[in-house]
Amino acid sequence: MTELADMLRTHLKDPEAGWSMGTFGAIAEFHQDPGETLAVDTPDLFCRATERGGVRIDPMRAADIVPVAYEALSPRAHRWSHAVALCLPEGDARREARAVLTELGPDEAAIRTGDRGAILFDMGLSLPQCDFCIRTEDVAVLEILRRCAGRSLFEPDNPAMPAILKAHPHRVAVTTIGRVEVYQKIGGPDTGGVSPPGPHTHVLPQLLRSGRTHSANTPIPPGLMPLGSLHPGNPVVGPMGEERAFDPHLHARFQALLERYGNASAVAVKTDLLAALARGDHPQDFACPNDRSARAAMRVGLRQQEHLARQSGKEEYLAKILAWRTVYDHAVDAADTDDEAPGH
Repeated sequence: MTELADMLRTHLKDPEAGWSMGTFGAIAEFHQDPGETLAVDTPDLFCRATERGGVRIDPMRAADIVPVAYEALSPRAHRWSHAVALCLPEGDARREARAVLTELGPDEAAIRTGDRGAILFDMGLSLPQCDFCIRTEDVAVLEILRRCAGRSLFEPDNPAMPAILKAHPHRVAVTTIGRVEVYQKIGGPDTGGVSPPGPHTHVLPQLLRSGRTHSANTPIPPGLMPLGSLHPGNPVVGPMGEERAFDPHLHARFQALLERYGNASAVAVKTDLLAALARGDHPQDFACPNDRSARAAMRVGLRQQEHLARQSGKEEYLAKILAWRTVYDHAVDAADTDDEAPGH
């Protein structure tokens, strides 16, 4: 527990790191800017909040978390995403999966003390591992929500969803290991049609209909369910998916996490790849794995080596990497790629 706890606390203090909780199609994200004023700063209790949002991991459940570090291909050929999924055994992870709007009462577990009198409503998205909620003290909004309790938000004539989108109540993703809260506006007409920078939420009905608990490109071991994710600083992608010059420090930091918490076969593939490159092997002689996640690991490894070669100015090594990429990473397969914006 000490090692995992230290890792979580370290990243809570790191403004490069983002956090998310939710499921495939409904997710709440917490991001902070360097130097941003903190409303709650108690990393020893696994908690941090700004005026835009917050994250808390339940100290009583932190020792139960099974971390799964992984990398995934981006549809952009010079990028990749990475994260540490925070998992529990399925039996411990599952919640009530309410299918209708449900009042839960005052949110006494709110991260900020001033929010603990506001009323929490489960939106009724039928999520297996997350209660995706809204929280408000607005009397007019409360009247509409209470009148619509027991109904699906997606009924065509339900006035609750328009009221939510107009009022922008807090969104709270509650899981067995903790919560992420978002205080900013909901992305839509009032935000120029995009999610605001920093903490934000996504509710995507088309993805929810899939019934998946996570992306097919997230290699979660059988029997585990991801409740949230830590998104350490990415060496080529900024917090909102923007371009960033390759940062070798961030790269090295995540490789250490991958070595400790990643899938052993994926780590072994990257190790074998680096050994083959060091020997000067021809790409056609490499035993390309048939496993989907292992293939992705190899392709990510080649992209990373290209960045390292360009930064170091090793032209001969760069030419070798490009030759390997021509064989193994020359085309983008949408089925094997993920959105590179953290948490999406």
